[in-house]
Amino acid sequence: MPSDIAAIRNLGIIAHIDAGKTTVTERMLYYSGAKHRVGQVDKGTTETDNDPEEQDRGITIYSACVAFDWGDVKVNLLDTPGHVDFTAEVERCLRVLDGAAVIFSAREGVEAQSETVWRQADRYQVPRVAFINKMDREGADFESVFSEISSRLNANPIAIQIPVGEGPSHVNNPFRGVIDLINMKLLKFDPTSQGADVVTEEIPEENQDTALLWREAMLEALYGFSDEMMELAMEHKEVPVDLIHKVLRDATLAMQIQPVLCGSALHGIGVQPLLDAVQAYLPSPLDMPPVSGESLKKPGSQEVRKPDPQDPFCGIVFKVLPAKTGDMTWVRLYSGQLKANTRVLNPGKDKKDNVSQLWQIHATKKECQLDVATTGDIVGIIGLRHSVTGDTLTDPKAPLLLESIEFPETVISMAIEPESTAERDKLENTLEMLQRQDPTVQVKQSDAGQTLISGMGELHLEIIKNRLLRDFMLKVKFHKPQVSYRETIASAVEVTGECHRQMGGQQLFAKVKIRLEPSDRDDRSVVVLNKCPIDQIPGEFHSLLVEELTTCGQGGGTIAGFPLMKLKATILGGAADESSDEVAFRIALNDAFEKALREGGPVLLEPIMKLDISTPEDYLGEIVSDLQQRRAIIAKTENRASDVVVEAHAPLKELFGYSSAIRSLSQGRAGSSMAPLNYAAAPPEVAREFEF
Repeated sequence: MPSDIAAIRNLGIIAHIDAGKTTVTERMLYYSGAKHRVGQVDKGTTETDNDPEEQDRGITIYSACVAFDWGDVKVNLLDTPGHVDFTAEVERCLRVLDGAAVIFSAREGVEAQSETVWRQADRYQVPRVAFINKMDREGADFESVFSEISSRLNANPIAIQIPVGEGPSHVNNPFRGVIDLINMKLLKFDPTSQGADVVTEEIPEENQDTALLWREAMLEALYGFSDEMMELAMEHKEVPVDLIHKVLRDATLAMQIQPVLCGSALHGIGVQPLLDAVQAYLPSPLDMPPVSGESLKKPGSQEVRKPDPQDPFCGIVFKVLPAKTGDMTWVRLYSGQLKANTRVLNPGKDKKDNVSQLWQIHATKKECQLDVATTGDIVGIIGLRHSVTGDTLTDPKAPLLLESIEFPETVISMAIEPESTAERDKLENTLEMLQRQDPTVQVKQSDAGQTLISGMGELHLEIIKNRLLRDFMLKVKFHKPQVSYRETIASAVEVTGECHRQMGGQQLFAKVKIRLEPSDRDDRSVVVLNKCPIDQIPGEFHSLLVEELTTCGQGGGTIAGFPLMKLKATILGGAADESSDEVAFRIALNDAFEKALREGGPVLLEPIMKLDISTPEDYLGEIVSDLQQRRAIIAKTENRASDVVVEAHAPLKELFGYSSAIRSLSQGRAGSSMAPLNYAAAPPEVAREFEF
């Protein structure tokens, strides 16, 4: 059994939008024999982009899982979106993956979302290889992108391949193959077989010197990770190929390096060596450290589970696909085995769930039914009723609670109104289902009784809107998107809240003193501390006060009711007598919190977005002028290939419709992407709209 687990590769394909992730996935499926025809993104015929919105727009919106064999390994591949509005799909996939292939465009290089997904992979300690794609494109520059991976991502890339030529067929030196620096061979990919047939040749004389320089750089970088290699180098002996592979693998698994390959997935060049690198250098579940979580048998202590089928079962839910016949729940198994027709425990909710059926997943569909799943597997479960994304599933006899999955805060919302009472019920059920599928969709009722849907960006809300109208055929009215503001306070205050009430014929008394102050950290809500002396308020009430103060912090501000953030609240003391009870202390603490919000000087915070714009220099002036009118700050500009890249920070309020505006300003030749950066105080004219 361990040998079977050693042959599993749980792989994620991650990148910026349009770097070619889905095309790489299609080629992997084709060359592995899992698919007999290469699908095309532009024609909507790819295996993993099977939603109508994905096919219409030519982008990936939902992560999809496909399984195939390559060499001696079984690959569970997750194709993820590149658009920042769907970064939650990347987040949940990286939480459960063992390794990743990061795709870069040879023309655009390291882009905004490239940085985001790289940081996500760092956070989850995911070893990775890099693939510089689109080497056949006009303006392709391998060395420039390789350098950017190092400088912009704080990475340690090591090229194990270099391209022969760069750019399309009409340039002087077009891209026509890759040089394998480990075996020092030229690899060509036969176009008549769509790149399936790989021809190995000697390196042409005109490329020998360049190849030797890059190989020497590769070996020099690897000497630092192997005493054996260093000794061979000092003795001027040839380094065996097997040793190079071993050192590359060990250093990649330790996240000390990232092997870099190159090619053109669209034209079938370089994908098989990428698959070989996945097999050779990326980890199996056995290579990953044991997972740890909170032991429910010994609260407050940590317990580990090894990637071993003999350990008790433990897994995490990372995606739910709602269906009328029963939700399909995607689960990654970290330890033990899971059998169909058994019961599992959801320790976070203290509820048991039925595993009625186990399925191998293909794209977003069920492929074949399984009797049992084992450590390292990614499977679909039908029958779970209580479990959603981020929930832990365990053997009921050995409960363990793993760390959940955190998602970014939403920054934009949209009001929606059903046309009738019957439609309202349908809408509630539909939105509840969408929330199970997408954890970043938030739904709440406004003070005016409207239903507010919050999401990660304009495109995210547009997709939700289209699904409600097209897929669920709801008769609803949509309002214009609105910015999701936050509130904080301007200065620190200390206040005392009191309770002097007659309730149920009993006089209640309590006093609670708190300090509320702005926090330097970018906290989503309110950080709560307890410094209350035990002689002022009895100890049995302290946990209640912390709980109530935390609840207050999760509510809205006193002026416009927006969620609170960037605040620290400290319980300093208070007073009690024989009439003090839980109710009295809750009333006193709420009184103190409301006073503190008013006296601290409410501040409206607006979301600031990081804009990355790539434009020909001819349009730079108009684009910068337009940005300044949108209250943007230009953070930096740099030349990249034939374009100028601008990084700007601008309020989301001023960026509605920006993708259309920039196309108009540049005659369609400039592109942009944006991602949430932080929250900052809104200017007086914006704050006045909410009576601040």
